[in-house]
Amino acid sequence: MPVIVITGASAGIGAATAARFLADGWSVALLARRAEPMPDQPRALPLACDVTDEAQVEAAFAEVVARFGRIDVLFNNAGKMIPGSLIDELSVADWRAMVDVNLTGMFLCARAAFRQMRRQDPIGGRILNNGSISAHAPRPGSVAYTSTKHAITGLTKTLALDGRPFGIAAGQIDIGNARTELAARIEKGVPQADGSIRPEPMMDVAEVAEAVLFMARQPAGTNVPVLTVMATTMPFVGRG
Repeated sequence: MPVIVITGASAGIGAATAARFLADGWSVALLARRAEPMPDQPRALPLACDVTDEAQVEAAFAEVVARFGRIDVLFNNAGKMIPGSLIDELSVADWRAMVDVNLTGMFLCARAAFRQMRRQDPIGGRILNNGSISAHAPRPGSVAYTSTKHAITGLTKTLALDGRPFGIAAGQIDIGNARTELAARIEKGVPQADGSIRPEPMMDVAEVAEAVLFMARQPAGTNVPVLTVMATTMPFVGRG
């Protein structure tokens, strides 16, 4: 059975995706800072892992391989959000914390997965990075978050290029307004480009999990480099 590693797997998009892959028959390694809420079943391997810590990431991926023998897919999902602010009101500490999780964390996990995928037999695999609608169009006051998500686009494209000789595909899923604890404030009201604060439509997080499964199921010769899934009437296409 195929093996997927999911980061940020204890809640929200990560938890929903883990449940969907387990239901589809995959072996699932669930990485998160806390391991308690994760499923307890033979095909699930819950691991406590801070994605910003190089040693913890390396140890977690080694444990996945020791348990399952290989890694077929990484869903690089762990992320961080902070309250919106103008750039001159954003502390350097908050900027660095955002970059550390949203960019360096994804780099460390992609590096560990890539290393394994190009050495395993059969060779290859797939790395799926959680981008965001903000990788295309920012919300007001989102300089740190939006900067990291634009960087993830560059990371994804480079992984897709560098992975070609080793059968490693890379893709990015850009999600807009999935109903999770982290995104709950969007449904209550968030700043718009015209200066107003309005609630936005939301979609069920299960639809995101289904989209990730679609990307992961592609045969080795096929890749979905970018997929956008969003609440149908959210203000994205007309944002700004």
